[in-house]
Amino acid sequence: MASLLIGLCLSAAQVIAGPPADAAEDYESVIVLTPNIDNGRRVYLVCAVCHGPEGWGTPDGTYPQIAGQLREVIIKQLEDIRAGNRDNPLMYPFALTRILGGPQNLADVAAYVETLPMTPHNGLGPGVDLELGERLYADNCADCHGERGEGNPGKRIPALAGQHFIYLVRQFEAIRNGRRKNANSEMVKQIAGFNQGEEMAVLDYVSRLRPPPEKMAAEGWLNPDFPNFVREPLGVPPLPPAPPVPPPTPGPIP
Repeated sequence: MASLLIGLCLSAAQVIAGPPADAAEDYESVIVLTPNIDNGRRVYLVCAVCHGPEGWGTPDGTYPQIAGQLREVIIKQLEDIRAGNRDNPLMYPFALTRILGGPQNLADVAAYVETLPMTPHNGLGPGVDLELGERLYADNCADCHGERGEGNPGKRIPALAGQHFIYLVRQFEAIRNGRRKNANSEMVKQIAGFNQGEEMAVLDYVSRLRPPPEKMAAEGWLNPDFPNFVREPLGVPPLPPAPPVPPPTPGPIP
């Protein structure tokens, strides 16, 4: 298993970006496919390198929890990363067709990830100003992301409940300063006026929204699909993948 993961990282580091893709068109070609969960489990090994076999990411927010996320959202984000609509240099090599595969693999892995139970121990904020955070969420976020952070599959709006606090902060800032280019334009306008205290309050509140019980993992649950996976020693997250590098310039044939 360890040698396979190392090989995946090395292969990802050698990927060269192709021409820009049409994310919306590619999404439509994926969402209509019938998912194969068994194949999705096999494809997910690429994702497990960083997100872990359970899909829980890391509480420090280095990697988000993707377990239980809406498959429509997963497909959209993967297509946006492939197309360059979302700037994510760590994720980019792993999302490309050469590593993750074509439309069927995307449909399969997104469906598999949606079935994974979520950790009950996501990273939380400091726990101050939660009343303010609740008001801000109700006034600014609930119409799109849902009253309990459940998301909206039809509109491909992410579920937020159970997400790590620090990851939420990073994405909020990326949306505010334009680095996350695939953000909803209405959201960009809406959060522009948030001061730092309001931002921390609402994201702290969001980190404490609980997914429904049926989506939560039992205490001590480990993904039985990966019994031999070497999990993080002492809670240390895995090293990020190396960035893509260009291939060597072809020389004369000896």
